[in-house]
Amino acid sequence: MKILGIIPARFGSTRFPGKPLVDIDGKTMIQRVFEQAKSCTSLTDVIVATDDERIFNEVTRFGGKVAMTSTNHQSGTDRCAEVVTNLTENFNVVINIQGDEPFINPEQIKQLCNCFADSKTQIATLVKKISSSEDLFNENKVKAVIDKNNFALYFSRNPIPYFRCEPKENWLNKHNYFKHIGIYGYQTAVLKEITQLNPSALELTEGLEQLRWLENGYNIKVAETELEATAIDTPEDLEKILA
Repeated sequence: MKILGIIPARFGSTRFPGKPLVDIDGKTMIQRVFEQAKSCTSLTDVIVATDDERIFNEVTRFGGKVAMTSTNHQSGTDRCAEVVTNLTENFNVVINIQGDEPFINPEQIKQLCNCFADSKTQIATLVKKISSSEDLFNENKVKAVIDKNNFALYFSRNPIPYFRCEPKENWLNKHNYFKHIGIYGYQTAVLKEITQLNPSALELTEGLEQLRWLENGYNIKVAETELEATAIDTPEDLEKILA
């Protein structure tokens, strides 16, 4: 199976403009993400997808593969689809690797790749068991509901299931809740299909793109990780990591 890792990277972040080019102990963020991805032996190849010449030039400088993409994409998923559509080489699976996680563990990427050993897997993602009430009731921590075959039933900003007649402080003792880790893999054909879908009612309600895929009947395989993902969304996030 041929698996391509794609790292979408744009310059114009609202909360942290230019963050792919920020220096982290002598290397840019995008170089660190690229090197972490390249160290995953499950990937056949890795490429950065950007709409900015400065990022394109930086990836070229450190010897990475890079593709220039449209400035009109609304998501990294769309950017990945453009890249794989324009490639002459065929890949069975595409892994969408977040460009703002410079310390992503290659083992997480491997776990995602392993999901495609199941022929029913159309899309794959990761979850981590929730251990604190703070995370459970934090609307910014997306929760995943999973069936017995490790396919996603639903994603929500609220805890699901809701325990009727049970104090909220006891919920974690009554049920295993899972936090969604936002890295995705797709069958290449499925990636091309889902980028043609219109936003769905559930997606617009919760503000979660993956609900569009579930609402349209796509299977999302889920693998559990013990590792935490650390995204850098603001300059303050970077300061905390480097402290």
